[in-house]
Amino acid sequence: MAKATKKAAAKKAAPKKAAAKKAAPKKAAKKAAPAKKAAKKAAPAKKAAAKKAAPKKAAKKRTPNAAFMAPLTPSAALADVIGSKPASRPDITKKIWDYIKKNKLQDSTNKRMINADAKLKPLFGGKSQISMFDLAKIVSANVK
Repeated sequence: MAKATKKAAAKKAAPKKAAAKKAAPKKAAKKAAPAKKAAKKAAPAKKAAAKKAAPKKAAKKRTPNAAFMAPLTPSAALADVIGSKPASRPDITKKIWDYIKKNKLQDSTNKRMINADAKLKPLFGGKSQISMFDLAKIVSANVK
């Protein structure tokens, strides 16, 4: 039995040594931190010079994806809300949001939800309320 207790004591002592070893690198890291701060202070001057050069490259204007800008014909239910003229997908979504805001159809407590009125109910598949994240799905289903 004496051998078993000595082995158990030895096993228990080992984790304490390992814990002590783990604590030692933390102290070293704290001492090294001020040196890092000094190095960081010198770096912003280099970054500022790099930032000044970057805007020259960023002068290009982004061109929209042609697939988004293609005119789409709205369905009869969607035409009641936005008009029957063909429009691009972003324009259709924008017009739907204009209609929602103009008629105050956004839920007052949960702004993510859109309440349906008589014109929107057929678009929403008969539902009285939908999530704003379903709007893109509804637009896709109601354009040709």
